[in-house]
Amino acid sequence: MSVKGFLDNVAKIPTWPFIPGKDGDDEFEIKGEVVLMKTYVVAVNDAIATTSDVVSELAGQRVFLYLVSSNQIDQATGTGKRGEKTALTWDPVDLPVPQEKRSSITFKWKSELGVPGALLVKNLHRNEFFLKSVKLFAVPGKLPELRFYCKSWIYPFDKVERVFFSTQSHLPDKTPEGLKKLRSQELVSLRGNGSGERRTADRIYDYDVYNDLGNPDGKPDLRREVLGGSQELPYPRRCRTGRAAAKTDRKFESRPLPIFQFYIPPDEKFPHLKFSDFGANLVKAFAQNLAPKLKTLFRDQFESLEHVNEIYSEGLPKLVNNVMELTQGLVPFQIGKALLNTEDQALINFRRPQVFDTEERAWMTDEEFARQALSGINPMAIQCLQSFPPSSSLDAELYGPQKSSITTDHIEKYLHGLSVQQAVKAKRLFVLDFYDFYMPYVERINKQSDELKMYASRTVYFLTAEGTLSAVAIELCLPHTSVSQAVRNVYTPAHQGEEAALWLLAKAHSRVNDSVYHQLVSHWLRTHAVIEPFIIATHRQLSKMHPLHKLLLPHYLDTMNINSAARQILINANGIIEGGFTPYRYCMELSSREYKKWKLNEQGLPADLIKRGMAVPDSSAPHGLRLVIKDYPYAVDGLEIWFAMKQWASDYLSLYYKSDDAIKQDNEVQAWWREIVNVGHGDLKNESGWYQMESVKEAVEAITTIIWIASAHHAAVNFGQYGYAGYMPNLPTVSRQFVPEKGSSQYADMVKNPEAYLLKSVSNPGQATTVMAVLELLSKHSTEEVYLGQVNGSTPEWTDDEGIEVAFKSFSSSLVSVENNVTERNKNPLLKNRYGPAKVPYTLLYPSTSDVSKEGGLTGRGIPNSISI
Repeated sequence: MSVKGFLDNVAKIPTWPFIPGKDGDDEFEIKGEVVLMKTYVVAVNDAIATTSDVVSELAGQRVFLYLVSSNQIDQATGTGKRGEKTALTWDPVDLPVPQEKRSSITFKWKSELGVPGALLVKNLHRNEFFLKSVKLFAVPGKLPELRFYCKSWIYPFDKVERVFFSTQSHLPDKTPEGLKKLRSQELVSLRGNGSGERRTADRIYDYDVYNDLGNPDGKPDLRREVLGGSQELPYPRRCRTGRAAAKTDRKFESRPLPIFQFYIPPDEKFPHLKFSDFGANLVKAFAQNLAPKLKTLFRDQFESLEHVNEIYSEGLPKLVNNVMELTQGLVPFQIGKALLNTEDQALINFRRPQVFDTEERAWMTDEEFARQALSGINPMAIQCLQSFPPSSSLDAELYGPQKSSITTDHIEKYLHGLSVQQAVKAKRLFVLDFYDFYMPYVERINKQSDELKMYASRTVYFLTAEGTLSAVAIELCLPHTSVSQAVRNVYTPAHQGEEAALWLLAKAHSRVNDSVYHQLVSHWLRTHAVIEPFIIATHRQLSKMHPLHKLLLPHYLDTMNINSAARQILINANGIIEGGFTPYRYCMELSSREYKKWKLNEQGLPADLIKRGMAVPDSSAPHGLRLVIKDYPYAVDGLEIWFAMKQWASDYLSLYYKSDDAIKQDNEVQAWWREIVNVGHGDLKNESGWYQMESVKEAVEAITTIIWIASAHHAAVNFGQYGYAGYMPNLPTVSRQFVPEKGSSQYADMVKNPEAYLLKSVSNPGQATTVMAVLELLSKHSTEEVYLGQVNGSTPEWTDDEGIEVAFKSFSSSLVSVENNVTERNKNPLLKNRYGPAKVPYTLLYPSTSDVSKEGGLTGRGIPNSISI
């Protein structure tokens, strides 16, 4: 029921809430229910916490709650009048595993105070607890209800009280008088003062540059450049932690000991059950990584594809027992429980990835190689070739010729009778062009180690009459240096003899370029990194009672927690990304270079497709957009999702903004947007691409883009990672040897055994298994995942506003239609890009709105609301 309906019902009740026998009394009771959980980690820690809290109860140090009037002002405080304080009954935890606890609660209230609009909570215990929600009942067990959606950790304080507002939204100028000051105070408290080191219990959202990826105090080789705060290396801002400066260079922030986590505001931390999944998967990833390394202890490379396949063979039970014994006492109880409950057949072995599972050698075919440019995990890099040959914008004096060395003679024989110019005009030539991205760094990358040998590549594809792509040329480039000339080697398809071996290696180097770009740009930069400033600004500038805050909040869940973990173990100096991807120490610098070109108004799917030449405006086409490749699974499925999102955002915002002036006059929205542009993405504040936030239309476009980035875009690049890159030869992340020159001993080795030479040229067993372990972790859905368009009940639990139920049902229904369409398209044998030789259906943008999706794990489908794992 809407709040309006709720208030109408209240008006009909002589004394609300109606309690039999109390009719007519000025003071009465309000019955309610509190849902909470205890601390993060259980076992010994929770036992101590529980005992401590029981002692606190006996000493009178309890958890107290107050209701606050929406419209009756206390002149002494300037806020709504409070009701009497009510103590929360604190029952001892009867199980060692964290779970929701539901407790009844009764408030005393006076009818003259009207309807409560806020809830104050004061925790006098020694330990924090997680407050999920509070419900108030007019008549117990029946509607109407007044709800407070809390989802927050309540830390112990002597004087400070936490405030929660009811699920009714209010624009700033429509805020009830009794809540105005509380609204303002809450926002001020969340901003902090920009100084000091943040502590665990702080609820402060603030910005900083990426100055904590390196560890110059450790050793000089671990120094990394500061990302953000300069035109040379711009970057989105991350959450400020305020740790002390590094001793050796004060422009860097010191790193905590490995056992301590980076600060993030407490409400951004994983709740109990998702933390259990996350921790279990981390431990399992460690065990999986350990086993293959032991298997290959005396080998420094894969010697054959059969050797690679051993990774997926049966496990070693004795080793499993040893690992469990070693980790016993170090792994929290709920993580161990999740490990023991895993459905995987062998703890320390990898599942067979989808691309390798059905057809073991399909990944080697040219058809599958080309298909993955449209349907793999990086389908947003391919471009329609507008002119031939491809060209560069880089300085020719520094990096060599600007025009590609691919000629008409190289490719025309593969164009089915067309000339190159005819193919360009007909929009049938496409390119994966990583030349400008890598070339400025190739020399530096290759100087790091004799085991790192990278090219900057271009791969050209032709669109066949069947609607599939075929690769027609690969160019591998090196810059000229003081000791060598620029390299511009071109390879074309071949399936026999020496040329076939060269083509196999060229495809491998192209895939390395693609996999690195995918991880650093399409995945990390364009989802995780760019969305964090939006999260910070939303908490600092939009009140929790603001309808836009409520709309965006589900799309931020867990992201800052994951980003924080990434800074500690993934993207840091000598972290997993550096160790497993060819650029090594330059990984993050490369992503900063690409951020220079980032524009918000190009991140929405339609704009992105048009920019890449993969779609053209066409008023006769659905949604006014015609795809250049009709069977482009990422785009076809994605456009249906995009326009469903856009309709949902439009329907939602129209409930609150009846004119463009309403947007302009919303001081919270305007402050929010200014801060995103000028602070959160401040290095690009003077660039084009920013919406002005002066009309409802602009707001809808901006909000749809934010939701798209956090949900569908991330799902498309994340949850298929293990399915495609879990089999290293299909998508290697390291290139260790150049293509050999004809006449050399290496060339003879390549001709003698092309597959063995390929494996010497890409990721070694240690690199491969480390990356695979992480990719399996990242590709898993939590068992508690909430997917796009999916809620418990008919409306989102964070709001009761009138009109939301109808709009959300329409959104959910449209996503069900998308699911059905995806299923039918995947059955269509004429749509060959959706399945391919490897027999991997394209389901990465299958929304998964049904409860069946709650199975979690490596499903290869489902669009979570947020950037989560």
